[in-house]
Amino acid sequence: MAKRLARTTYVRRGAVLTAALAVVSGVAFYAGSGAGAASAPTISQVQSEINSLQARVDKLGEQYDAAGQQLTAAKTQLSQVSKETNKAQAKYNTASAGLTAIAVAEYENSNSSSVLGLLSSGNPSSVLAQASLVQQVAGTHNLEAAQFLTSAQELAAIRLQRQHTEMGVEQIKSQLSTEKASLTKLLTSKQATLDSLTAAQQEQVAANSVGATTSTSAEPGATPVTYTGPTTTQADKAVAFAYAQIGKPYVWGATGPDSFDCSGLVQAAWAAAGLSIPRTTYEQWADLPHIPVADMQPGDLIIYNSEGHVGMYVGNGYIIDAPTSGLDVERIPYDTSWYADNEDGVLAP
Repeated sequence: MAKRLARTTYVRRGAVLTAALAVVSGVAFYAGSGAGAASAPTISQVQSEINSLQARVDKLGEQYDAAGQQLTAAKTQLSQVSKETNKAQAKYNTASAGLTAIAVAEYENSNSSSVLGLLSSGNPSSVLAQASLVQQVAGTHNLEAAQFLTSAQELAAIRLQRQHTEMGVEQIKSQLSTEKASLTKLLTSKQATLDSLTAAQQEQVAANSVGATTSTSAEPGATPVTYTGPTTTQADKAVAFAYAQIGKPYVWGATGPDSFDCSGLVQAAWAAAGLSIPRTTYEQWADLPHIPVADMQPGDLIIYNSEGHVGMYVGNGYIIDAPTSGLDVERIPYDTSWYADNEDGVLAP
């Protein structure tokens, strides 16, 4: 009886997601009847719409992950460019101060005020545009003038690079915000649609959706699923790590330690084993070796849903997966319906 109650709780949790997806995709449920009421779609129609939308959710989630990677890289680049900008600025300031001192000491012609103003402007672009004025300080001081113009060129170039990098960071942030808003809309719109499904319908739809199965880790009062195998090889360590994450929530773009998305979980698991693998499912599919299902071993990755989802095979007919928003990392049978229907292939890190 307790197991049945746990299954019902699990199904209802999954049904919230499936119902929300159905509404966003345009599938409407009508509890009422009578003249003018539209016919309710069949369960098979609803299931098809839900699974189609799940593919969109997975794809968008991986795009979100990729943008997150790009943002990290762009911020790293910006940090480096900022350091280079500071060095170039210091070099420019030193050259400017030296040439200004020479101009003050040796030049009293009518253009000296223009020269001094340019040298002290702090604007390398203006200096380069009026290089002829700088040449007035030439003569016995050609070296100083040349050094100053060189420093102006370097500073102007690095400032432009920093500006472009800052713009790139802001564009990626905007992309992330847009993608997150789209994900949120897909997963949270009009959850009241759930009330239009019977409990039996909820269970039927959930049973054929991502993450839809009874997991011992999800049953209240159940003994937690733990790893008792070896930890000798990297694969063993990756599997042990995946087991230790069971029960932690799925969160878009998360790579731990408190939450994960599907590709973030497998990346973190292999990182814990000392191996770096790509961040997104698309990169994993492109970069990691493909192997026959018959050769699959614990620790191998299984790609699903047109390369939009990934889980880890952990042996004995089970996988560990971070399914989707609203669900937790779980261990489920390898042959669970949605997974069996949407498998693309197996990868060996």
